[in-house]
Amino acid sequence: MPHSESPTSASSQDETPIAQETVNGDTQSSENTLTGDSTGEEMVDQDMTMEDVGVQGEEAPITQVKEENKTEVKLEDLFADFESDEEFPSSNGNDVKISSSPLEAPSSLVHVGPSSKASDVDVMRSFYQRLFPWRYLFQWLNHSPTPSNDFGHREFAFTLQNDIYLRYQSFPTSDLLRKDVLRLMPSRFEIGPVYTTNPRDRKTLRKATSFKPLAKEMCFDIDLTDYDDIRTCCDKANICNKCWQFITMAIKVIDVALREDFGFKHIMWVYSGRRGAHAWVCDKKARNMDDQKRRAIAGYLEVIKGGAQGGKKVNVKRPLHPHVARSLDILRTHFQSDILKDQDPWETDEKFDHLLSLLPDRTLNEALKKKWSSAPGRSSTAKWADIDALAKSGASKTLDTRALKEAKQDIVLEYTYPRLDIEVSKKLNHLLKSPFVVHPKTGRVCVPINPLKCEDFDPLSVPTVTGLLEEIDEWTAPEVEKEGKPVQDWEKTSLKPYVELFRSFVLGLMRDEKDVKIKREREENEADAMEF
Repeated sequence: MPHSESPTSASSQDETPIAQETVNGDTQSSENTLTGDSTGEEMVDQDMTMEDVGVQGEEAPITQVKEENKTEVKLEDLFADFESDEEFPSSNGNDVKISSSPLEAPSSLVHVGPSSKASDVDVMRSFYQRLFPWRYLFQWLNHSPTPSNDFGHREFAFTLQNDIYLRYQSFPTSDLLRKDVLRLMPSRFEIGPVYTTNPRDRKTLRKATSFKPLAKEMCFDIDLTDYDDIRTCCDKANICNKCWQFITMAIKVIDVALREDFGFKHIMWVYSGRRGAHAWVCDKKARNMDDQKRRAIAGYLEVIKGGAQGGKKVNVKRPLHPHVARSLDILRTHFQSDILKDQDPWETDEKFDHLLSLLPDRTLNEALKKKWSSAPGRSSTAKWADIDALAKSGASKTLDTRALKEAKQDIVLEYTYPRLDIEVSKKLNHLLKSPFVVHPKTGRVCVPINPLKCEDFDPLSVPTVTGLLEEIDEWTAPEVEKEGKPVQDWEKTSLKPYVELFRSFVLGLMRDEKDVKIKREREENEADAMEF
């Protein structure tokens, strides 16, 4: 396994062009949240129809779901994969059938070779046909096995191969979403909010103000480029296992805060495919929050302020807020191993000058500078220990020990606390890259991360689209094959544990949504009975 990686072109910063459209008077910024994992060419007008990009065929009508259909279904049964399931077709036989579509290619596997790339249309088509978890994506966004407006009024946005950007796409079912993805073959697609009406119909409304976002998961975006001023191993789009520890620290701190301080339960972390991670807070109370509440939570979690320029980035009040104190407890061990040892951030004179600027006592600083200048190459671990050693030796007669302790706490936070792209979390109408899409530059799949095992996650060993297709080609059936359902293609690959993690997450979310619905219906019935 390679220890680190570099993009093929050093000049490719993987910065996303911002596609903007005014919705209800507000200009929406769509980065890779559209977050920053895309190319830098200009986007063509995003407000286009399928016909505008040369795709024939009528748009599927949006059907209204009838509430009468309330057959009791066990949630566990929803995840049983059948041989006839066109979402995950098996490659065992020759009679595999894929949903019919005018421009959809047959379901033959692409045999990848050394020259195959993630950007190859045939490679991506095979991935979307055989490996992408369409059903679980639908159930995740729909919160129910029965189609509803949670999915039908949800916005999807496609980034096409020719850099056309399509906003306000919507689909009543996952099958229709899948068909359009296979028609258009986007390099990726983003997920937006649920609107008051079908996003495709927004221009038919008499009042433009009637088209408003209603609900969306609260999202967080963490990108390693925001750590470039403190990570020494890599920069820009490059990553390695050492600097990935910044993402591990961020997941630990943000996840526990969302659960313990706000009571959220259904939080899904997803690898961005290159140099970051996204969090989707899927609880209903989170989805229904307005922009004011989102800004409040984002502000609560924001500790690091300021750009890559010098200066103090942490100014927290004392006594420390319980969230900050808990975060320090989580981060202290990481500071010793991942920062002082692995990153060695104060090795040079220029770098330890920044450390000294964060300490409160001038006399102590001068003594430290003299000591470090006389010992070139002294490690950051030793320099950190020198601060306390010289303080105790009486190098400064006017030293305020409490101020020094607080300054050291702030330094730990500056070098370890999560650096959030805070704008992603503040707005209901932001879009974010879908889980399980493929990053076009690395070929890696945007797989979920188990927050309980985030220290074990290795971004450099994440499955790539070409590798997955090779794994299907190389798979052989076990000698003693179990009777029952056929083995789905994703089960033959290293994508399996990630799909199973996603499926388990969706099952828990739908179970809780169902319990809340049953409780609400029971309370309404009891209220009606009392009124009678």
